[in-house]
Amino acid sequence: MITSDLRTLVQSFIEHLTAQGKSKHTVVAYKKDLEQFIAYIASVEKTDIKEVKKDDIDGFISKLLGEGYTKKSASRKLNSIRTFFRYLKQEQIIAQNPSLEVTHPKYNQAAPRILSKLEYRALRDFSKSDKRTYAMIELLLQTGVRIGELAEIKLSDITKEGLAVSDRVIPMNKAVEKAVESYVKSRHNSETDFLFVTKTGRQLLVRNIRSIITRCFREVGIENAKVQDLRNTFIAYQLMNGASISYISKIVGHRRLSSTEKYLELVKQETERKEKLGEL
Repeated sequence: MITSDLRTLVQSFIEHLTAQGKSKHTVVAYKKDLEQFIAYIASVEKTDIKEVKKDDIDGFISKLLGEGYTKKSASRKLNSIRTFFRYLKQEQIIAQNPSLEVTHPKYNQAAPRILSKLEYRALRDFSKSDKRTYAMIELLLQTGVRIGELAEIKLSDITKEGLAVSDRVIPMNKAVEKAVESYVKSRHNSETDFLFVTKTGRQLLVRNIRSIITRCFREVGIENAKVQDLRNTFIAYQLMNGASISYISKIVGHRRLSSTEKYLELVKQETERKEKLGEL
């Protein structure tokens, strides 16, 4: 049975994240990961967070992998645990952070996929038949927002300065502004302030958005693509057009420049491919 103390610590951490302005999607993800973790800690009969050691965290990760979780998913959960313990240390609840001694499961991360010019145009053209879908595609392709952030956009987040997302403001070009404005005018009456809503006026959830975009991929014939690839495409195309790494890193919300720098090799490969085909 999970002790109230552990639950209280997790709740305090969640409140801390909320106070920092983290998105609802991010907060929910942390909460689920940590509830799963403290359930495991309770199962090995530890009730005090100070008793948790490296071996306990290793045991949790091993259990996840044994239950069929991918190494990537397990690694993400370890990141949640590390952030949680870092918070506990800052609050002087613990003296040492045992999670820092735990190594991430090694996995091969696929190179970011970017849409070709043909795929890019085909996706935009196809989505124009539905104003809501077109607004989503335009926002994903031309602002680089994450799918979780897209689902959380509110009407009040759209300002003259741009799109207010999480802790940043993203400029919107004329195409995005026009697509969003057109959709808002045709939007079903809703009491919610969320931008994207269902036919019944409720917030459109992440799974709904993913389903819509996946259907677009299928209809257009774009293979081996995910919603994340629209964000990848935005980053890569911006870099190809001469935008600085620091600027793009800030716009897309990367915590480290290295996260943006990994796209440089992709940009180089795409440029060399175009040169060979005479497209430049």
